[in-house]
Amino acid sequence: MLLRNMNSTPRHHEEIYSIGELAREFDVTPRAIRFYEDHGLLAPQRSGSRRIYGKRDYVRLKLILRGKRLGLSLSEVGTMFDLYDTARDEKPQLAKFLASLLERREQLERQRADLDEMLGEISVFEAQCRKILAGGRKAGAKAHGPGGLEPEKVG
Repeated sequence: MLLRNMNSTPRHHEEIYSIGELAREFDVTPRAIRFYEDHGLLAPQRSGSRRIYGKRDYVRLKLILRGKRLGLSLSEVGTMFDLYDTARDEKPQLAKFLASLLERREQLERQRADLDEMLGEISVFEAQCRKILAGGRKAGAKAHGPGGLEPEKVG
């Protein structure tokens, strides 16, 4: 899981990180970190061609991965970063975050309802298969649905 190492002992006392150190710390690839950089979510300093990430990038990467785990888009995470960077207090950022969470919750609840409906249909077909296999239907009975099953109304 992407957030697996977030509970490990953080190295907050260190102010700079290489891309490899950040990748190991958060169990992501350097390529993923560069991707977040390309999207403007991370902004490391440069020393020649070497990237140098500070505490701000460390915290931002942690928040990016948390947002990703919650199902937020990178655009939504970026919007929250922008609000944080420009706001004098954190209320606008919190309000936006709350709205994103509520939207995500609604989406997940719709998906759960769809899954529950599909699981109900699977249960019906499983029961029909077991009945047929147990000899509950005569051999040669006309098949109506997939695999010879008759679709039933699921309530």
